[in-house]
Amino acid sequence: MVMEIIKKCPICDHSLFESFLTCEDSMSSHEHFELKKCLSCTFVFTSPRPDKASLPNYYKSNQYISHTGKSAGPLDLIYLFARKFTLRWKINLIQEHKSKIAILDYGCGTGEFLGFCQRQKWQIAGLEPSPEARQKATKITGITIASDLEQFNYQKFDVITLWHVLEHVIDLKQTISRLALLLKENGLLIIAVPNHESYDASIYKEYWAAYDVPRHLWHFTKTTMSMLLDSASLKIKTIKPMKLDAYYVSLLSEKYTSSNQLSLLAFLKGATRGFISNLRARSSMNYSSLIYIVAK
Repeated sequence: MVMEIIKKCPICDHSLFESFLTCEDSMSSHEHFELKKCLSCTFVFTSPRPDKASLPNYYKSNQYISHTGKSAGPLDLIYLFARKFTLRWKINLIQEHKSKIAILDYGCGTGEFLGFCQRQKWQIAGLEPSPEARQKATKITGITIASDLEQFNYQKFDVITLWHVLEHVIDLKQTISRLALLLKENGLLIIAVPNHESYDASIYKEYWAAYDVPRHLWHFTKTTMSMLLDSASLKIKTIKPMKLDAYYVSLLSEKYTSSNQLSLLAFLKGATRGFISNLRARSSMNYSSLIYIVAK
């Protein structure tokens, strides 16, 4: 495995960082990875990290459900149940802003969201780097799922969605800029990412499941997301919470703090902390995960 070090902050180009946390890859390798914090803009990122050729190996786990689509335990069943609920919620969220829709789902995984969009009679397109997930998405939707943005050079979209995807993207600013070019004049970029200023992140610290090293390369707050989007001449129209994420992430974090075992007591503790996280976020908007609805 080859490791690479981030020498410049991808948001502000500053080169002085401080150690933020050291986290374990509890899902796959059980290696430890450092998180660094930019002393200029406060952006947090994983560094050193596996290089582009090595990184796909960290997704090869039965526990990585967004690529396998299979249940490997009780938490996966909760995830799959919640996904069915959130599919309709995501559709409704988009329809609040758009009616006739051509949509690109960037990082579409196994294609369940795209399939749901297809049933709304929307014009759909998807991109997914994982060959295994891409094959499943093609089977669900019946369309060819792209592996690279170059395949969309001559297309424009009303909406481009990234559901918990941007934190995985290697070329952060370049990808945001290229997605902006694919938007129609009044198009929207919808970005869902974890928020490490949430209550559950502050409680679980290095065990917070949404750090998910080394798969999560970037760790956002409302401030750093706004700075990133500003650099691409994009503006946040509104921010929405993903309230179910507080429960799932807290349960998974409890599992990680208990040697990958989730007892009944740990389950209850995780559910309680998820509830408290959502309660505290009502005034601060620091929910466990946030959706940014972004326009040119």
